[in-house]
Amino acid sequence: MKNVHEIEIKLEGEKWSKCLDNAFKKKNKDVKIDGFRKGTAPKDVFIKKFGIDCLYPDAVNEAINIAYKEILDEHKLTPIIEPAVDVTGISDGSVIFKFTIITKPEVKLKSYKNLGVKREVAKVSKEEVNDEIEHLREQLAEVVVKEKGVVADKDTVVIDFEGFVDGKSLDGGKGENYPLEIGSHTFIPGFEEGLIGKKENEEVELKLKFPDNYVEDLKGKDVTFKVKIHEIKAKVLPEVNEDFFKDLGLEDVKTKEELDKEVEKTIKERKDADLENKFIDDLLEASIKNLEVEINPEIIDEEVHRMMDGYARELKSQGIDMEQYFKITGTTHEDLHKQLEPEAIKRIKYRYVIEEIAEQEKIDFTEQEVEEKAKEMADNYGIKVEELISAYGSLDIVKYDMRMHRALEILKESNK
Repeated sequence: MKNVHEIEIKLEGEKWSKCLDNAFKKKNKDVKIDGFRKGTAPKDVFIKKFGIDCLYPDAVNEAINIAYKEILDEHKLTPIIEPAVDVTGISDGSVIFKFTIITKPEVKLKSYKNLGVKREVAKVSKEEVNDEIEHLREQLAEVVVKEKGVVADKDTVVIDFEGFVDGKSLDGGKGENYPLEIGSHTFIPGFEEGLIGKKENEEVELKLKFPDNYVEDLKGKDVTFKVKIHEIKAKVLPEVNEDFFKDLGLEDVKTKEELDKEVEKTIKERKDADLENKFIDDLLEASIKNLEVEINPEIIDEEVHRMMDGYARELKSQGIDMEQYFKITGTTHEDLHKQLEPEAIKRIKYRYVIEEIAEQEKIDFTEQEVEEKAKEMADNYGIKVEELISAYGSLDIVKYDMRMHRALEILKESNK
């Protein structure tokens, strides 16, 4: 492919000698050689004892960066992913690297105007307003103990439970004084439903089956849960009155009709934002049909790995690591990689569409405009401009984001 550049470079003389010297200083600090204090042995003595080969790994690590910068400067290349590098030759006099550098592939965007994509108009029904108000009442509901009565949907029960598979206690399938909301689908199908209609202090035996999409060693297996109900709690929803309005932070709302209007406005704003995002996605989806580009497998891999890293961070915030995820889902790293590839390709193409619009529209910003935008962003985040630039890496990234944002605006304006 035209955007793959294989370049060999030889580092020798003073440049390579300096890398070897730095490697020696690093190694020598922790070395004790007979006749010399720790870290004071001369280089020739050190090499005679340990061999110059032991300096190569550290020297190569330093030399790679020097060689890479020289290649980029000489060949005027802008890589879009980390390069592959091989050491093809090494001695005390020189080191030879072979870099494989991938730059942005050639992109052609035939058209991005008048694509026939229409933005949907947000509509809010009375039912949606009522459902949202009920949801708000649920959020502010008071939970009280049921002195009498039986378990019903949406009640919270405090239970002891223990699961048994093949007559043996299930590892991790036991709990005491566990609060469970009926209808939350926290447990496997049939568990919560099996408690409906039961009373306080009642002991229940549930004969169930693990779902087919459960963890590998349990999916489809029969399981028996022994459950003791200690307490039943019910939600008491607040009345729709001025106290309710104040609890929602709506000090200016005095009547149910005014609440309806406020809730309708909130729902519409949320729908407008969702439809705006959908409109952009639809425009980009239509645009990539007019895009001509051949994407290197390495570019796709890097995008997939970026997505996997993000997914791992999201799981970690929920207390799950990737190994646990693979065990729970019965999948592998390779399975997830393959699953994410289509979305990765789409994201790359979307990015190329926006970049190409920016190029065709000759979108640019002055240094002053970029600095003003950086200050605005820093003020919004409550940090100093220097901190923002440090987080972004450089003002060039701020400028890139500005160009992409303006390109998206042009894309929308060209398809009204």
